[in-house]
Amino acid sequence: MAELIQIKNIAKSYWRDGMEIPVLNNINLNVDRGEYLALMGPSGSGKSTLLNLIAGIDRPTKGAVSVDGTDIAQMNESALAKWRANHIGFIFQFYNLIPVLTAFENVQLPLLLTKLSKAERKKHVETALTIVGLADRMNHYPKQLSGGQEQRVAIARAIVTDPSILVADEPTGDLDKHSAEEILTLLKRLNEEFDKTIIMVTHDPHAAESAKVIRHLEKGDLIEVSK
Repeated sequence: MAELIQIKNIAKSYWRDGMEIPVLNNINLNVDRGEYLALMGPSGSGKSTLLNLIAGIDRPTKGAVSVDGTDIAQMNESALAKWRANHIGFIFQFYNLIPVLTAFENVQLPLLLTKLSKAERKKHVETALTIVGLADRMNHYPKQLSGGQEQRVAIARAIVTDPSILVADEPTGDLDKHSAEEILTLLKRLNEEFDKTIIMVTHDPHAAESAKVIRHLEKGDLIEVSK
């Protein structure tokens, strides 16, 4: 498989009260196209920071983040925003759905930034909701859905633009065991059937086992390959 993401000598620090606080130390990581990677580590290990760098939400203090041959760390903000919209689907722990919008309207949100017609947007949204098994819930509001269903709506929103990379930050962290299992099954299907490259941050060893590759972060260092 061809490499999709190349991370070279990445370091990230934040400044607080005049003090430099290192979060990531000289990270090197390659992710193949079609990979399903789990990033594990204790709180404060830097795993969410690394995810944000890959997704173009944050910028490294030094080093390069190359996605499909483009160093996204060198892009200006407007170019980076456009790149994220075209290439990245975001899945969060707490769904981030807008309560006054239906499932259909929540999933449609990323498409409002595109040049698609209303009919094309409708087709994309219906396809995404069908993939996650919620075609019969598209007119429901978040409060009418279970937590697992809300997360599936959030996943439909993440895939509606057909991004090449899905980034998931603790996607099962707020779910019961049964709902979490459904989400992990769905992510695995998106990887295997739809060839989505997935990078998931999790502290849950069971969730990580659904991935093809597990990497561990500890105090800002990438320490081993488990799988």
